[in-house]
Amino acid sequence: MPERNLVSWNTIISGLVDFGDYSEAFRLFLIMWEEFSDCGSRTFATMIRAAAGLELASVGRQLHSGVVKMGVEEDIFVSCALIDMYSKCGSIEDAQWVFYDMPEKTTVGWNSIIAGYALHGYSEEALSMFYEMHDSSVKMDHFTFSMIIRICSRLASIEHAKQAHAGLIRYGFGLNIVANTAFVDFYCKWGRIEDAEHVFDRMPCKNTISWNALISGYGNHGRGAEAVELFEQMLQERMRPNHVTFLAVLSACSYSRLFERGWEIFQSMSRDHKIKPSAMHYAGMIELLGQEGLLDEAFALIRGAPFKPTANMWAALLPASRVNGNLELGKFAAEKLYGMEPEKLSNYVVLLNIYNQSGKLKEAAAVLQTLRRKCLRMLPTCSWIEVNKQSHVFLSGDKCHVQANEIYKKVDSLILEISKHGYVTEEKTLLLDVDEQEQRVLLYHSEKLAIAFGLINTMNGSTLQIVQNHRICNDCHNAIKLIALVTRREIVVRDASRFHHFKDGSCSCGDYW
Repeated sequence: MPERNLVSWNTIISGLVDFGDYSEAFRLFLIMWEEFSDCGSRTFATMIRAAAGLELASVGRQLHSGVVKMGVEEDIFVSCALIDMYSKCGSIEDAQWVFYDMPEKTTVGWNSIIAGYALHGYSEEALSMFYEMHDSSVKMDHFTFSMIIRICSRLASIEHAKQAHAGLIRYGFGLNIVANTAFVDFYCKWGRIEDAEHVFDRMPCKNTISWNALISGYGNHGRGAEAVELFEQMLQERMRPNHVTFLAVLSACSYSRLFERGWEIFQSMSRDHKIKPSAMHYAGMIELLGQEGLLDEAFALIRGAPFKPTANMWAALLPASRVNGNLELGKFAAEKLYGMEPEKLSNYVVLLNIYNQSGKLKEAAAVLQTLRRKCLRMLPTCSWIEVNKQSHVFLSGDKCHVQANEIYKKVDSLILEISKHGYVTEEKTLLLDVDEQEQRVLLYHSEKLAIAFGLINTMNGSTLQIVQNHRICNDCHNAIKLIALVTRREIVVRDASRFHHFKDGSCSCGDYW
C-alpha cells in the first residue's frame, strides 16, 4: 500500500491477533506506534488481547499504563480487554480492580470478571458475582448462563443450576443451542436425567454436541437401550456423528451389557462413517467383551489393535478380571499400567490390592516399599451431599461434622437392619483406588456417612444424591443396595467411574463397575 492510515494498521493487526499470531501483531504495532503515536482505544484493546494471548502480564501492564496516559481507560472495550488479560495472566486482583473501577459495568464486563473467577477455580466467588450481576439489573446473555452452568457443575449445586435455568428462559434465551446443551450436559452429570430429557426435547435446533450430551447421559445412568435408540434417531435425522458420539454410545453399550449392538456400532465406525477408532473406542469394546466373560477375546483385541496398547485399554481389563475372578489377568494388566504410568498412585494401589487378593504377600510388600520410597500417599476418600443448597462433605471415619454422633448412630442402625437381609461385611475386596488404611474404617466409609446424613435431614421418599471422588467398593455397593431396599429410597451415587442408581435392592450397573 502506498499510504497506510490508522484504519489499515488496525485492520491488519486485529487480523493477526484473531489468527493467533500475537508476536507479529506486536512487531507491527511498534512500527505503527512510531508513525501514529496517538492511536486510539481500539488499537489498545486489540493489543491487550494480544498480551492476554501471550499470557504476558508485564506487557499488559505497560499497555495499561499507555491506556491511562492516553485517557481511554474508561472505554468499555479497553476495560473488558484488561479484565480478560489480567485474568488469563493469573492476576485476578488486578482484574477485579479494573472491573470495580469501570464507570459503567456492561454485560461483557460482568461476564469477563465472572469468567476470570471461574478460570482460577474461585467458583463460589464467581457464583456470588453472578447474583450481584442479577441484582444490578444488567441484562444477561447466553454466555452468562453457559458460564454459570459450568460453575454449578463444579460446585455440584443443582438448586443454583435450576435458578440459572429459570433465568435463561426468563431472559429470552430458552432456545439458545449453546446454553441448552450446557444444561443437558449438567443435568446428565448430576443425576437429573429427566430434566436433561426435558431440555433436549424442547430444543428447536440441536447440533452434534447436543445429541452427544444426552447419549452420554443415558449411558452413564445405565440406560444403554435408550442411548442406542437416541443414536439411531440421530442418524435418521441425518446428523453426522463424530468420535465423541461413538465413544458415548459404546460406553452406553458397555454399561448396559449390549454386546452385539456395541460390536455392530464399533464395526460401523470405519465402514459406514469413515471414523478411525481410537484407543478410547477400543477400551470401550474391551470392557464390553469383559462383561460378557470373553476375557480371551478382550485380550486378543488389545494385542490386535493397530497401535500400541494404551493405559486406558489395559485399565479396561481390570473390572472384567475382578468380576470374573481372573486375578492373573488382572495382575498382568495392573503390571502393564504400573510400567506405563510409574508416577500414577492409583496404579500402585490397584497392583497392591490384586497381589493381596491372590495371596502374593511378598509382591504386595514390594509394592508398599516402592510407595514409601516414592513418598506417595492416597488422598483421603470423600463423599458429599447437597441438602438445602448447602454441600456437606464427609471423609471415611470422619467425626468432624456437627451431627457426627447422630450420623454414626444412624449408620449403626442401618447396618443392623440390612444384616437381617443378608448383609455381611466384606473383609477383603478388590478395590480399584482405595488403600489398605481405608479398609480399617470399612463400616464408616464416606458414602455411608453421607447417606446416613441424607436420611436424617431429608423427607421420607425423596431421592438421595451422593458424589464421591473414588470408585465405590464392593462392601459399600452391597450395603447401599440393601439400604435403598429397607428405607424405600432411591439413592444415586456418582463415583469416579459412573452413576449407580440404587433402588429396591438392586443397582443400575448390574454389579459391574
